[in-house]
Amino acid sequence: MQEFINMLSPNLEFISMYSNDDCIIFQVQSKIKDPICPYCGKPAQKCHSKYKKSFNDLPMHGKNVVIEIINRKMFCNNPNCSHKTFAETYDFIERSQKKTKRLIRHIIDTSKNMSSISAQNTLRKSGVNVGKSTICSFLKK
Repeated sequence: MQEFINMLSPNLEFISMYSNDDCIIFQVQSKIKDPICPYCGKPAQKCHSKYKKSFNDLPMHGKNVVIEIINRKMFCNNPNCSHKTFAETYDFIERSQKKTKRLIRHIIDTSKNMSSISAQNTLRKSGVNVGKSTICSFLKK
């Protein structure tokens, strides 16, 4: 399973996996010891808190894939930084997005040459739970 997680990011560590009839859920956490503050660029050592952040990734075996990251909120050590705390960020998902970049690319590639309703049906059969309005908003970007 670590190989699958490494395709998403080599900075993630696989913790566990469980599934039900229509969904596979992977739990992961960051391997980065001292995350870099996105506001000042300095490493942070002290953890403020942890929380779960979940999002969808490419389907596997016709099932929806959900990644749950145990995300850390960190204190920034730099007294000159504009922010006292920050949450870890990842390059494979946009801020406050619920789908990975590679899943969004897959949705766009599948939807380019068909109607949004046809694309929705095709994607749902393959394990991607997405609505036609979401497809349209991705195609507009």
